[in-house]
Amino acid sequence: MKRRAFIALLGGAAAWPLAAGAQQPERMRRIGVLMTLAADDPEGQEAFVQGLQELGWTDGRNVQIDYRWPAGDAQRIRRYAAELAALAPDVILAGGGAVVPSLLQATRTVPIVFTQTPDPVGAGFVNSLARPGGNVTGFTIFEYGISAKWLELLKEIAPRVTRAAVIRDAAIASGTGQWGALQSVAPSVGVEVSPLNLRDASETERAVTAFARSSNGGLIVAASTLAVVHRDLIVTLAARHKLPAVYSGRFFVTAGGLTSYGPDSIDPHRRAAGYVDRILKGEKPADLPVQAPTKYETVINLTTAKALGLDIPPTLLARADEVIE
Repeated sequence: MKRRAFIALLGGAAAWPLAAGAQQPERMRRIGVLMTLAADDPEGQEAFVQGLQELGWTDGRNVQIDYRWPAGDAQRIRRYAAELAALAPDVILAGGGAVVPSLLQATRTVPIVFTQTPDPVGAGFVNSLARPGGNVTGFTIFEYGISAKWLELLKEIAPRVTRAAVIRDAAIASGTGQWGALQSVAPSVGVEVSPLNLRDASETERAVTAFARSSNGGLIVAASTLAVVHRDLIVTLAARHKLPAVYSGRFFVTAGGLTSYGPDSIDPHRRAAGYVDRILKGEKPADLPVQAPTKYETVINLTTAKALGLDIPPTLLARADEVIE
């Protein structure tokens, strides 16, 4: 073999490992997702996946996403949190404040991005909104003061209401916080409020039925995972007993509820994809500020209003973000 050809052959052989290395697929990253709801209730999940795709992350190509759906069950939340932490993912999405304590108990090192979480400072999840510290950051759901607007909305849409049962989850801090805000505004609105603690379907049905025996009543359904899990039951009970009801999110109204006021529940999951992307690229949760909702919406179901014999004030219809007919 001629010397020039031999040198060229050696050079090509030396380049093979470099070329092979350049063609190696990028490292598969791993994301854990712990939602609060059931697998057939993908509230926000699709927006999160779509947001990831827009940022270049595709499940099965360059990222593996491990899902867990506890359907609001506390034991499953704890078990699934431990399972996901044991997988040692690059980051975990916590789809609601109810799952954050279990995740923090399971890991203080894996980055966590939460959505739909009220008062993360008061709950001890982060040091401050601006500088979370630790391994967790994310997106809050609302300030407790928004609860007062639910009562004002109930009185505006159903002026005859003088009593309101507040369906809440008393086992969580936000249930107490929302109740306190409602109590503070009740005298000025002229409505007597009473708590109705949400535990299971049968107890909720008995309590609402008992409340409905007296006249001029209405419902406030405070934000909680249990309320979302049992939303079809709550909407059915409100219709059965002719009780005007105000809810914390749009998905209650699309299920047949009367009206809602609250933040867009889908948008935080889309925004969370941005934080997950930044963490996958090397940023730390401690340095990513907790963000508040950017969009609040009033939704009214005119079909339900008609069934309840309510005439919605034109001023309320005019400022509604969505009217379902």
